[in-house]
This record gives sequence, structure tokens and C-alpha cells, in this order.
Amino acid sequence: MRSRVRAVDGRHLVVERLGDPRGRPVFLLHGMPGSRLGPAPRGMVLYQRKTQLITYDRPGYGESDRLPGRCVADAVQDVRAIADHLGLDRFAVVGRSGGAPHALACAALMPERVTRTAALVGLAPWGADGLDWFDGMAASNVLAYSTAAADPDGLAESFISRSAVIRKNPVRLIDDLRQELTESDRMVVNDAGVRTMLLRNYREGLRTSAWGWIDDAIAFSNPWGFDPADITGPVMLWHGEKDVFSPVGHSRWLAERIPNSTVVVEPAAAHFDALHALPRILNWLLDPPAC
Repeated sequence: MRSRVRAVDGRHLVVERLGDPRGRPVFLLHGMPGSRLGPAPRGMVLYQRKTQLITYDRPGYGESDRLPGRCVADAVQDVRAIADHLGLDRFAVVGRSGGAPHALACAALMPERVTRTAALVGLAPWGADGLDWFDGMAASNVLAYSTAAADPDGLAESFISRSAVIRKNPVRLIDDLRQELTESDRMVVNDAGVRTMLLRNYREGLRTSAWGWIDDAIAFSNPWGFDPADITGPVMLWHGEKDVFSPVGHSRWLAERIPNSTVVVEPAAAHFDALHALPRILNWLLDPPAC
């Protein structure tokens, strides 16, 4: 079920609802680059759990209007607008990869509405005290985030050029990543169903422009607009020990600072293994039942 929702500032957001329309609501915030068509449990899994999953294209991705200069905390106003439009008072939130910081923003700034939060293979805030932010990170991400912080115009030029190629052939993004994928990630990405879904996700996310991708990278490399230590609700932090795109040290840093958090580290897992963990995370998000 696809719809267009108007944000408080007049922008349009494209929203997708999956699963049981009368089920318990969970917002799923997509990765970077990505879209509302990104990795999600199958409809039957959601119906069995009496769950409705709400996804949307972050500003600048897919068909959602761009919000220039946005920070991570700006996602809260969009999630709130979508929840109001759908008549949802209380809901859980899960974010994977680039969606994880935005999920934590909802937990910090919307505690009266967010029941539980999960952040899978996410990042810690830029310049986090006591964390070597780039330790264990793949060279491509070190370059992207360093450029986003020091030369955002240069990053934009690079991503616009790269996105034009990916838009014509989404396989190019997976091929570009392949040399840095761990063996575990290769096994996930080589699955025909996962690969088809990822290609559809990337194609939709970059269909109109590269600005969602650009604005995400810049937002992660600047102050987020909230302090994770202010989160009071239950949080699960899931990470693969072998992740090279968002190193596990980021979740460990967050776990030390978020008071009511649980960290789950899978020793043999890497970044894309979070796709298989998502159904189990849904069980935790909805237990006890959201009300």
C-alpha cells in the first residue's frame, strides 16, 4: 500500500505499508543508499506476527522531496508526520545501516510515541569521544565520510557522477562493493532473491537524483542534533563482528552510553547479515506488545 504524505514543511514523502494493515506498527528506516523498497521481511512473516511495517523514502531518495541541509534529527519530524497521517499513536522503530542513526533519533526525541527501538549495523555520532571512528572501516567509506566532512561539494560531485552510472546499471554498486565484502557478506549478496531485492532498492533510491545519498553522508559527518545518552526507552543494538562498512566498535560505543540498551554482537556475521537478523529483531520490538 503506497501513499504520499505531506510533511509539516510542505514536502512530500512516499510511504509504503507492508503486512497486516491492522497489525502492530513498526517503522523500518532504510539504509544508504536505499528506499522504501529495501530489505524487509516477507508479507507472510509480517501477517504471522500481526505486524504492519511502515517504510518511506528519506528526503532526496526515490520520490520523496529533498530537504537540503538536513541533519539526522530531522527524520523525527517526518516519522511523526507519517504516524499522524496513518493514525498511529505508538509504534516501534528499527533502522538498518544508514537508517540506524535515524531510528535512534526517534527514540531520543519522540519517547512518548516510540515503544522500542532497534539499530542494526549502525554508526556512532561523528567525532564520538573515545571512539576511533574509522577503525576497521573499509577504505571506500573512509574516503566518502572524510570527503563529506571536509569537502561536501566534492562529495556531491562524486556521488552525482557515480549515481548516474548506478541508475543505468544498479549491479554496478554491488560490483563496486564486492572487493571489500567479507566472505559472509558475499554469501548473503550472492543469493538470487537478496540480489534482486537490493538491485530494485538501489534503482528506486537513486531513480530521481543522488541527493538522498549525498545528504545522508553529510548528515552522518556532522552533529546529529541529539545525544544518544538521552534515550530512555528500550534499545537493541545488533552488529556483526566482521562488519567493515559500519564497524562493530560503533555499536559498542553506543551501548556504553544508552542507558536502557542491549547489544547483540554476532561473531561470524558482517554487514549484510543484518538482513537475516531483521525477523528476529521484529520479535523483540513487539514483545511486550506495543500499545
